[in-house]
Amino acid sequence: MNAAIPAPATRTARRPGGTLPAAGPWHLRADPALGTVAETVRALLEPHLGERLLPQDASDEPGPVLLLTFDAPPPPPRSTTGVAPDGGTAPADESYGLSVGTDGITCRARTAVGVFRAATTALQLLAVAGPSGVLDLQKMSDAPHYAWRGLMIDPARSFVTPDEVRRVVDLAALYKFNVLHLHLTDNEGWRIEVPSLPALTARQRVVDRNTFYSAAEYRELQAYAARRHVTLVPEIDLPGHCAALRAALPGLPPAPAPEGLAGRFPYVPPLDLADPDTLTTVRAVLADVCALTTGPFVHIGGDEAVGITDESFATAVRELRSLVRGFGKRPLAWQESARAGVTPDDIAQFWVDVPMMDLPETAEELAARPELLAAGHTMELVQALRKFFAPCDHDVERVLAGGGKVLLSPQSHLYLDRRYAAHVTPPAAAEDAARLGFPAYRPRGVRYTASWDPASHGIPDDRIAGVEATLFGETLGGLDDLTVMLLPRLGSIAETAWSGRPPEWSEHRARTARHARLWRERGLVHFPAADIPWQ
Repeated sequence: MNAAIPAPATRTARRPGGTLPAAGPWHLRADPALGTVAETVRALLEPHLGERLLPQDASDEPGPVLLLTFDAPPPPPRSTTGVAPDGGTAPADESYGLSVGTDGITCRARTAVGVFRAATTALQLLAVAGPSGVLDLQKMSDAPHYAWRGLMIDPARSFVTPDEVRRVVDLAALYKFNVLHLHLTDNEGWRIEVPSLPALTARQRVVDRNTFYSAAEYRELQAYAARRHVTLVPEIDLPGHCAALRAALPGLPPAPAPEGLAGRFPYVPPLDLADPDTLTTVRAVLADVCALTTGPFVHIGGDEAVGITDESFATAVRELRSLVRGFGKRPLAWQESARAGVTPDDIAQFWVDVPMMDLPETAEELAARPELLAAGHTMELVQALRKFFAPCDHDVERVLAGGGKVLLSPQSHLYLDRRYAAHVTPPAAAEDAARLGFPAYRPRGVRYTASWDPASHGIPDDRIAGVEATLFGETLGGLDDLTVMLLPRLGSIAETAWSGRPPEWSEHRARTARHARLWRERGLVHFPAADIPWQ
């Protein structure tokens, strides 16, 4: 069985029953123009091959060759649609061909990114086979369906060190994700240096021991990701989720609030972008973030702005979009931004509607939902949530009517801060299952995530920007917690984002089981879900 994730679109046996020992030792060779790709692939291979990966100058040593070469692969087995994360007017050509023969593995493509995608497939085959395994002699060809294949992590709530971000970038690249979205600001923290406003990171510098990315670190992370064909997208979440900004820069007035809200529920007042001092502050923030960002996109947030009138929210979103465009970047935002109007240049990240929230209709239904009771939900709160999120039911319609594109991140399946269900939790993992994840979400198994189909939302395929999984960090305490929530669920999302449809479950779970070796060799902890037949 081919254990690659995502599975290649086409695969044929070169010689039925023929195999290539994975033991090596392996040479890595590349066309001269692919030197940078070869250096990156070598670094990614080292945790898996170790001394089985020969140094560059060991040309006389016998052993199979992993060859990276420019060459026309077979015609792409599928077309690519969506928004190019690199800012191109058309999606990059990521199609590739890969062949396993008796003398090694050949990765071929028309572009450097295509060769790199082929090399990540080769790495997976070698890693899951292990030193005593064999590879089937085979040919395969592949290409992505969606151009934007993203993963969001949340350093704002649970800081992820630069070294840990690099490890997440490596993991994303190995599964053919090409965007890492960094949720850098929220109520809990401000995690990026803004040189013109040092007060924003003063607390992190003194109290939290530099738990933010300096300008130099942020630039280096972008360069590291770019070598792995991953684009970093920073998010500055405004006008709500701004407690950290307010604590650092006190005195900014609250946005106008709807009548009758005061005193009902606690909330941090959103920013008022119609206020001159606030606008000056936000302009300075976005000027610096846009200047530091090498990629074409800056995320402006726009979600859950509790305590702001519709008019003030629309003003804020329009100002944020205008500022980002004025600084030479392209804005994207959460779906609520559609209420400020949409143009064909706008991208809205779809994450929620009321049916997706799975809220109880009656007190009896609430009593049967222990996760909601434990999170402090009452029927009054449930009804307030239903009312607050009711406009979300029409956000996608607004995007489509305005000619914009939708980035798919539905909370129901792609929010990976959802707890693992009891029926897939072995006793040894019960503590992690109870500790990690947003408590108000209904726990689910791995198969549930893998069942998600982008077509289920009824959005025309040519209006879908791409697919992005998210992992918010309220309950995370470090990299091990982060990877436990990602793995093994991330693989099925990679497959769906790449192929455009959900994987066949029985075959996907068998492939996933073999990837535990790859994760262990990279020092990544996974959740041992019982619906995967681990090897």
